[in-house]
Amino acid sequence: MIEKYAEFIGQESLQSIIKIAEKLRGVSILHVNSTREGGGVAEILQKMVPLMRELGLNVDWKIIRGDSSFFRVTKSFHNALQGQSDYLPPGAFETYDKWQSVNASEVDTDYDVVFIHDPQPAGLVDYKKRGRWVWRCHIDISSPYPPVWEFLRKRVEKYDAAIISVPIFGREDLKVPQFVVPPSIDPLSPKNVAIHRVTAERILRKFGLDTERPILTQISRFDYAKDPVGVIRTYKLLRRHVDVQLAYVGSPASDDPEGEDVYRKTVAEAGEDKDIHLLILPPNSNLEINAFQSGSDVIMQKSVREGFGLTVSEALWKGKPVIGGNTGGIPLQVINNVTGYLVNSPEEASHYSLYLLRRKEVASRLGANGKEHVRQNFLLPRHVRDYLMIMSYVMGIR
Repeated sequence: MIEKYAEFIGQESLQSIIKIAEKLRGVSILHVNSTREGGGVAEILQKMVPLMRELGLNVDWKIIRGDSSFFRVTKSFHNALQGQSDYLPPGAFETYDKWQSVNASEVDTDYDVVFIHDPQPAGLVDYKKRGRWVWRCHIDISSPYPPVWEFLRKRVEKYDAAIISVPIFGREDLKVPQFVVPPSIDPLSPKNVAIHRVTAERILRKFGLDTERPILTQISRFDYAKDPVGVIRTYKLLRRHVDVQLAYVGSPASDDPEGEDVYRKTVAEAGEDKDIHLLILPPNSNLEINAFQSGSDVIMQKSVREGFGLTVSEALWKGKPVIGGNTGGIPLQVINNVTGYLVNSPEEASHYSLYLLRRKEVASRLGANGKEHVRQNFLLPRHVRDYLMIMSYVMGIR
């Protein structure tokens, strides 16, 4: 299967990845995160781990566990680290430490290289026995709530290296090597392969959309950071000028206890408008997500905080222009008037949506540019190569 990626990155680039992997044969590698499905981290690992194994590497993937109080705490950490909130549940730090101890007793971390993804399992490093440990941070930590960052930073200092998604997330107060590695999409995934227009339209009609009228779509969890209420306000402004439909398509994540509350508030904002389609799809609804991205006229990712936003690259890969929030890793993907438009308000988002709906030739040009931008920068083989290079660094392999 690995040879199939040559179509996208070229045979020479593929061979360079294979040569780097050969130097890591015999090294045991572990990835640890908090959920097997739902969210970008799980989705990346679902594709990356098998590809690493195909390269001949000894790779495992393990999930930590926790009760509802633990995931409420880690969600509050997530919000605090992204500067969205200073709220912490009572006894937050004690709850966090308790579950690190529980998971340390249950998750075998006896590997040569251990990748710990995001804050939820970051404290496992307190129980490290051997190997090289890398903290992979997928969220925006550029302006965190200080008490939470200080609590976490003491753990991260024990790692051999850290990985962030965007240069601006780098921390001067973190005294370990920091590598910038943007996330990626898999062009061979059912979510990202080209599908026939008829297939996309059939799926959209199944969910109640009229394929003869313009469709504006955002693919996101129901999360305050994704600004679903702002998306609906954008649609309402746009609707004054054009007969458009809105699809907001999300999937649940087992480590996100706020999702239900955000969904209720989004439903309230939508009211009785039958052209607003709020959809919750089960994890791994890859063909359906593909259809919404391929069959829509304009894609939004109107986040107010974002680590990276893989749905942006997914949409660009399908030749669709994207209107994205000017935050986090979105500006790496959305280049103004090249692959889409960056916005800071529903008014700006509505303005550019109307422009793209009325100027089809501009939308087509931006979409073509976006696909090439993703091909060069945000496909899975590049992501794997970066991880192989970091493993070689921490292992001292030259």
